[in-house]
Amino acid sequence: MGLKPLFSVLFLFSFLAMGAQNSDSQTDSISKSEYIQSFPDKFTARLFYVNTSNSFELSNRNTAESISLVPNKQDKIGSKVSYRGFSLSYSFAPDFLAENKDNEGSRLFNINLRSYFGKWMQTLDIYSEKGFYVKDDLNETYLPKTKSFKIGGSTGYIFNENFSFRAITNQDEKQVKSAGSFIPQLIYYYTNYRIRAEGEGDLEVDEKYHSTDVAINPGYYYNWVPTENLLLSAGASAGIGANFSGGSNADSLTSLLYDFNFRGALLYDFSDFYAGAQYSYLILNHNSDRSTYTEDNIPYFQAFIGYRFDAPQRVKDLSDNINDTIDSIKN
Repeated sequence: MGLKPLFSVLFLFSFLAMGAQNSDSQTDSISKSEYIQSFPDKFTARLFYVNTSNSFELSNRNTAESISLVPNKQDKIGSKVSYRGFSLSYSFAPDFLAENKDNEGSRLFNINLRSYFGKWMQTLDIYSEKGFYVKDDLNETYLPKTKSFKIGGSTGYIFNENFSFRAITNQDEKQVKSAGSFIPQLIYYYTNYRIRAEGEGDLEVDEKYHSTDVAINPGYYYNWVPTENLLLSAGASAGIGANFSGGSNADSLTSLLYDFNFRGALLYDFSDFYAGAQYSYLILNHNSDRSTYTEDNIPYFQAFIGYRFDAPQRVKDLSDNINDTIDSIKN
């Protein structure tokens, strides 16, 4: 995927998120209900540390043998500024972090976006990786030219309006009273990966695979507020759907897909200052061909510290104008 199409997708995603806010119900810098305190006219800024990747476990159903495709992982640090669903962030992989010491020639690029349209929640995930370790019970081999690309996300509906997912992910809201919600989601991902191993003669390997996942994923999440400034959040979802796979040396196959996603978060939120960590783990299980079973894993960990501050009036006016334009189109 080129940079121009990618940036166009990201801009459209953020623009729609910014315009989807309720323009007629939030005009003060702070709005508070019995369960949720929101900050519609404040910037939320954060510094963060991220560890994430997309790995694959391939198992032979006939012999019980398995191999793992594990990317040469990178830890990243960065910063992010958000306002009414519009976000701008930058991150990089510094050499001084231990995980990045031996990643010369490898690449890990990822984007994780989440936005809200009323009770609807939309995510977009992109992973582009180059440089994988191939591991089995006896050996570990590094393949610098092996690479993968994944794009997808989910569309979910939050049934309980007193439950704030924003308090977990964006910190532009604060959960002030414990609440939970049933959240069904439709998830969808497209993945392709290319395994390349250089050798002599028949030892050279160059194989391509692609996979499309679609599943219904109901789940339940709960925000527990034991004290005024502390939030503990946990939830899980599990679903079933279909996978469509194929490759250069494999016939196209449609198989049953099982998925599981766990999410947990810890947040301390005092006045305009906040700090915390969040962790999630998504597993997609399916057949890649008639003899191979694949476990597609996406772990994600982020630790952060941030601060909220009032947005300039010019920015508020611009956002309100966008809301008014979208409202006029709807009417």
